[in-house]
Amino acid sequence: MHIASHLNSVYFGAVIGVASGLMVAPGFLPAYGGEKILHSFDGGSDGNEPYGGLIADNAGNLYGTTLYGGGSGCGGMGCGTVFKVSPKGRETVLHAFKAGDDGSWPVGTLLADGSGNLFGTTARGGGTGCSGTGCGTVFKLAPDGTETVLYAFQGGSDGQNPWGGVIADGAGNLYGLTVYGGNFNGSECADLGCGTLYELQPEGGKLALYTFQAGEDGAFPGGAVITDAAGNLYGTTSRGGESDCSGGCGTVFKWTPGGSETVLHAFQANGDGDGPISGLIADAAGNLYGTTPSGGAAGWGTVFKVTTGGQETVLYSFQAGADGADPQAGLVMDDKGNLYGTSYAGGANACNYGGYKGCGTVFELNRKGVETVLYSFSNAQGTNPVGGLILRAHHAVFGTTSRGGPEKHDGVVFKLKAK
Repeated sequence: MHIASHLNSVYFGAVIGVASGLMVAPGFLPAYGGEKILHSFDGGSDGNEPYGGLIADNAGNLYGTTLYGGGSGCGGMGCGTVFKVSPKGRETVLHAFKAGDDGSWPVGTLLADGSGNLFGTTARGGGTGCSGTGCGTVFKLAPDGTETVLYAFQGGSDGQNPWGGVIADGAGNLYGLTVYGGNFNGSECADLGCGTLYELQPEGGKLALYTFQAGEDGAFPGGAVITDAAGNLYGTTSRGGESDCSGGCGTVFKWTPGGSETVLHAFQANGDGDGPISGLIADAAGNLYGTTPSGGAAGWGTVFKVTTGGQETVLYSFQAGADGADPQAGLVMDDKGNLYGTSYAGGANACNYGGYKGCGTVFELNRKGVETVLYSFSNAQGTNPVGGLILRAHHAVFGTTSRGGPEKHDGVVFKLKAK
């Protein structure tokens, strides 16, 4: 769909990492006073096309990644950056990737520890495997800017192309997904592999916790995972689960520390949802929430809920009008149970990228399933958001758009504030 073909996407495009678990903020108001652009990317050394979501520190600084930019490598596009934006909008490039052993094309959302270290993944780089571009990395970026590649994927049974971010447990172990690699025998996976769930230990040991097989168990997991108090991991696959949708319509899965995987829900496309490419959030009762970029009543994507017992409910089906279309990012929830997210397309303003009408939206979905568009993007203000949102104090919403902006249209970091 939308991420660059250099990443060898077969079924889908941008894959969005989400922060671990539920993100809760004070109850939000449905009226917003417009958008403030905190930073507009120029496509050069400062970065180009932020695809992952943002995280924030206690001082209000925002941290994220750009898929491209940061230099002249990777065919002149730049290999991507890790950036910081201050509350006043000053951007600092913390690291510019250089491909090779270093990594290239970071797609997922970052993770921060209590010491200020940042952890993330790159979809490429880390060596010369995977047709010479590298199979991807897990990296650590220290506060002084020193980058360390914690693991370089080899493209075999260990997996390749980690597009989502990582989460951590109390012992410092990291968990994530690779969209390809692992099992190369599934007919739907061809020579790419069906993807893996992995654990990376602090001392550098890597474990393949689960290898997806296609078929009923799922294939091509692109987002991040979340965990519960018992150590179970939850995520989505963009394919597998059933025999339709050219290899299945995707799944919501659960992995237990004992090593077993259970498909909680297999999507059915029409009316139900198709091809989830982002991670999940959970409420206090353990219900899971997410989005699909296609499927639903009108075929333009859904917001869904899956209970602990595997019962799925479509909370909203996008109509591809002013309400939005093609939601690619995950969701966040406030303490009243309202859900917030972005749609890649649709909205009130004219825009057309790749046949998608509208520049995208920020939306709210209340507990009754009523959707409110909080903001419709435009060319000058940023277009096509694919990263998730974060909710901050004083009813502020922060996020990124992958394109558009007042300068060179290479994406923006934005803030919405309630009236």
